[in-house]
Amino acid sequence: MRVRHIAVIVGLLGLLCVPAHADARDISRDTLPANDGWASDGAGTTGGAAADDAHVFTVTDRAGLVRALDGGSDTPKIIKIAGTIDAGTDDDGDHLDCADYATGGYSLKKYLAAYDPRTWGSARPSGPQEEARQASAAKQAERIVLPVGSRTTIVGLGDRAVLKGASLQIKDADNVIVRNLELRDAYDCFPVWQPNTGGLGDWKTAYDTLWLRGATHVWIDHVTASDKGHPDAKEPTYFARNYLRHDGLLDITNGSDLVTVSWSRFAEHDKAILIGNADTATGDRGKLRVTLHHNEFSSVVQRAPRVRFGQVHLYNNRYVIPEDATDYRYSLGVSTESAIYAENNAFTAPGHVEVADLVKSWNGSALHQSGTLFNGYPVDLLAIHNAYNSGSERDLTADVGWVPTRHTAIDSAAQADREVARGAGAGRIP
Repeated sequence: MRVRHIAVIVGLLGLLCVPAHADARDISRDTLPANDGWASDGAGTTGGAAADDAHVFTVTDRAGLVRALDGGSDTPKIIKIAGTIDAGTDDDGDHLDCADYATGGYSLKKYLAAYDPRTWGSARPSGPQEEARQASAAKQAERIVLPVGSRTTIVGLGDRAVLKGASLQIKDADNVIVRNLELRDAYDCFPVWQPNTGGLGDWKTAYDTLWLRGATHVWIDHVTASDKGHPDAKEPTYFARNYLRHDGLLDITNGSDLVTVSWSRFAEHDKAILIGNADTATGDRGKLRVTLHHNEFSSVVQRAPRVRFGQVHLYNNRYVIPEDATDYRYSLGVSTESAIYAENNAFTAPGHVEVADLVKSWNGSALHQSGTLFNGYPVDLLAIHNAYNSGSERDLTADVGWVPTRHTAIDSAAQADREVARGAGAGRIP
């Protein structure tokens, strides 16, 4: 009897010692399924699936992540992020704050005094304080800008993998996967004052949380991106403008192409996703082909997304505009030569936000939409936009010149709304 009891106890202890997520599926060599959006075009997107064992890394701090990224090399690699990594740390792993980056005599107080519009006017900032700001910004960029090369997979382990304070940049790279990771607070210590922006001037920040620039075949899946920790709404006002600290959550620009963004969550931010960075970037024609499906946009002010030039398939996404969203501007931005094909998306909004507020156009001419729900009721975004905004914006047509052929099953907006609420974001890969 005693032996049997000991065996039972040993067995129970063994169960208790099983590490969390021990039975979790290894997703690090997953590749994008066939026909899952634009990134499945051609040879598809496989990331670092071909990496040999010597190039599979598990990293727990900035130093390890930098070594694994290898300066953005094209060597096939798989990088697994465990726990929380703070990009704003020194070589010993100690956290750096804005004062640690400041150099050349920079101080915010001196900068504000030097470029106060009442005395400086509308000229672009120049001179000692602007030079010091630029030098300080360069010091910060050295720490937080992390280049991602071709044939790379970056995945979070478990349901609590976080990369904070970083700007992941996929530049001139092909075949990249980023999955199951929370990207948080790409905080700019040194915004620049631009006197002529928007008529009244504005603060310009430097870092997108994730930036695709000249990138092709990229799959972003089950990512959560936000300003968590430092919301811009709590920043002070200088020169009558909010002192912004964050740029985009995801920018897809400079000829990037064949991108799928799926089952991700973009939250608590001003400018969420920009596709195409300039009306004059005519070299983007025929590129910027992007699929956005089963994503959630929660407490996002604008750009969900804003599109120039690109053929963008937008389906089964969930939009949540909170009751206190007094600064909400729009969700879908139709800009120069954009071709957005929107199907079965669901919007939930408070009473002061109307259907006509959801779409804004700048030089755009077309938007295909079908199956849209607004607070549970079917609406025609195109017809309402043309009826209510014809005085200030050009009418849009439904002919965007293309029909998507690469996509997963498209559910009703109501079903997608429920499924995305349960399944989008980091830590939720089934």
